[in-house]
Amino acid sequence: MKLSKAQYDEIAQFLGQVQPTRQSLRKLKEKFPSQSQSTLLSIFSQEYQKQVKRTHAKYHTAEAVETYYQRYLNGVMKNAAAPVLLELANEVDFAPSLMARIVLERFLQEQGQAIPSKTLINSMLRDPSQIPDGVLANQVYQVLITVVFFFCGNAVICLNSFINNSSCSLRIAEDQLRAKGYDKTPDFILEVPVAVEGHIIHWIESKASFGDESSHQAYLQDQFWSYWNRFGPGLVIYWYGFIEELDCHRERGILLKDCFPTDIVTLRHSRA
Repeated sequence: MKLSKAQYDEIAQFLGQVQPTRQSLRKLKEKFPSQSQSTLLSIFSQEYQKQVKRTHAKYHTAEAVETYYQRYLNGVMKNAAAPVLLELANEVDFAPSLMARIVLERFLQEQGQAIPSKTLINSMLRDPSQIPDGVLANQVYQVLITVVFFFCGNAVICLNSFINNSSCSLRIAEDQLRAKGYDKTPDFILEVPVAVEGHIIHWIESKASFGDESSHQAYLQDQFWSYWNRFGPGLVIYWYGFIEELDCHRERGILLKDCFPTDIVTLRHSRA
């Protein structure tokens, strides 16, 4: 879904006045019923991440960490099956996944008398069955199944459908191109270019997020113009929409869409 800058600013202003909680997300949907729920959720998530970055330090002081850990222990002592980590995270307005990381790291320190590696913590957060404590493993699992992992699913489905049903020749770019020395690569390179809305496309980049001004400008600087310099004009898909005024570089070779185009014109090499 495309939004005008004015529409996006109205949503962002509303989110700036509320805490990033599930209740606020419900209010956001009620406030803007005509907007796509997936778009609103993506914008909500981005604004939430911005707030987490701004307030990150206060949640990681030694005093705060010890307070959270003791509250977790008291909570599971009373009821080990209750969603203690989730409730604690909601109460202090912190991301549940980050609260789980804090408590897990503190638990491992207590067990091993040493600072656990990030690799070990990440592995346990991805697979809670590795956590050497059944109660904590269950608490982390509750966090995993509650956090909304919705971003990449639709994108993958659409990409696979496009590859399987179109006559375009695609290859996944990252592994092959990095093997050739390219440090920054788009998600897909078209072996045979296509035309979309009158524009030739050589590559496709998929972003499972909403394209706001700050993220899009960062992507332009760090990725898109680099792709353009190396591979020619391309297509960027923001699966959860973008500010329509940002689609201003078409003539220079970067096209924005919020879904896979349906009016693709394939270019065939003629035989002599």
